[in-house]
Amino acid sequence: MNQYDYIVVGSGIAGLYIALLAKNQGSVLIITKATIDECNTKYAQGGIAAAIGRDDSPELHFQDTLAAGAGLSNEEATRIMVNEARDRVTDLVNYGVPFDTLNGEITLTLEAAHSISRILHAGGDATGEHIELTLSDRVRASGVQVLEDCLATEIKLENGQISGIKVLDLHTGSTEEFGCRFLIIATGGAGQLYKYTTNSDIATGDGIALAFDAGAEIVDMEFFQFHPTALLLPGVTPFLISEAVRGEGGVLRNIKGDRFMANYAPDGDLAPRDIVARSILYEMKKTGSDRVFLDLTHLPPYVITNRFPHIYRFCLNHGLDITKSLVPVAPAAHYMMGGIKTNTWGETNIPGLFAAGEVACTGVHGANRLASNSLLEAIVFSRRIMEKARRKGKSRVRQSTAAKDTRVYHLSHRPVKRAASAASLSSLQQLLWNKVGIIRDQENLTEAAATLAAWWPSLSRPADRPSHELRNLVLAGRLVTEAALLRKESRGAHFRSDFPNSDPLLQYHIVLIK
Repeated sequence: MNQYDYIVVGSGIAGLYIALLAKNQGSVLIITKATIDECNTKYAQGGIAAAIGRDDSPELHFQDTLAAGAGLSNEEATRIMVNEARDRVTDLVNYGVPFDTLNGEITLTLEAAHSISRILHAGGDATGEHIELTLSDRVRASGVQVLEDCLATEIKLENGQISGIKVLDLHTGSTEEFGCRFLIIATGGAGQLYKYTTNSDIATGDGIALAFDAGAEIVDMEFFQFHPTALLLPGVTPFLISEAVRGEGGVLRNIKGDRFMANYAPDGDLAPRDIVARSILYEMKKTGSDRVFLDLTHLPPYVITNRFPHIYRFCLNHGLDITKSLVPVAPAAHYMMGGIKTNTWGETNIPGLFAAGEVACTGVHGANRLASNSLLEAIVFSRRIMEKARRKGKSRVRQSTAAKDTRVYHLSHRPVKRAASAASLSSLQQLLWNKVGIIRDQENLTEAAATLAAWWPSLSRPADRPSHELRNLVLAGRLVTEAALLRKESRGAHFRSDFPNSDPLLQYHIVLIK
């Protein structure tokens, strides 16, 4: 069995950044089921938040993050993130990420729920792509070994701690095991759970399933963020229209042409995205439409074409000139706040197993992620993973990451009834969208949980990428649904119409284990 000091599963911003740091500390292997530069990072338009402006401060960033997190943000982790932001941005600059500048200084823009302009961009609305390609080029040049088109299928343990990973070669169908001292899961989220999503087709909950099967704690899965504005055109896959568009002055209108956000929130069009997403749903229902419109026509055309070149070109290629016409939009699944539970060093409850990026739950996002904090979280805690690995070495004692503000549950073993339909990607996505979506209730959640429980034992033994991904998504769907049933309140991105208010007695995290 090939042995490495570090194995990184996933090749988004977290995985690549960790690999670049780890190569100075030992042998490194990256495992990715697609190519090294295909990931959700690549599609991040919004940017990366950091308090580097003259009028900004880590304290302001801290307060904004806590406000968005609706009482569940981990304050220690959040302070670490905002205080280390400047240094981590410097790392990206040193790697060659071409952040947009004006007169020699990095330009900063405003996004919803931020009290000040603090969002760094690269290429206008192509920040994720620039970061991903810069880091992937660095990894290729570094000599780090990369296994592309290889799917991690099982975490291997020895005496309760990490010993390696089992991998399926998607070209040959053969399997191989690789040993390691440290395993870092950086596989991204599970956006393919939903029929309408801004995520690429690789976001299938693989890391969540790997870690859960190995005995890791999974936390906050009920908090799934839906982006309020995804492009809605016939025959076009939902395409993210960045929140920064509203930060630059774009406004939402219903099909009658009326602005409506002031009716739902004091901040109007710049309200937190969970409020905007629900408000759009209400407005669509009120007007009997499947869409609302984002209006940019009052902005100077050069602002749109220079600030949002990627969005402008994409829409223009599909026959829509957003400098002259309203943009049809509707909400879509966007970001998973929950994930593999970690401490502030990226450690899980399994010795030698770390998690970083969207697949991890550090606690900084709480119940609702503040826009553009995700890329920052990924690099801050990725750096801390490598610091911990270098200083401490692998722990010999299994230590839970659970804190006092958590409740731990075993994943419900529901009585299995015959499912009305067979499990498939499309049936799963439709089920989650209809029953476990933006607005939830006991009846729909219970029905979804029963269907998912019926599907689970009926799944065939996975043998290829589609069957592995379907199994991983069904498991992730069960975790989201059961957590949503347990949280009988509305908080952040989790909204229950039967429990529309937040309950101070439920200000804790829900952890699910095998």
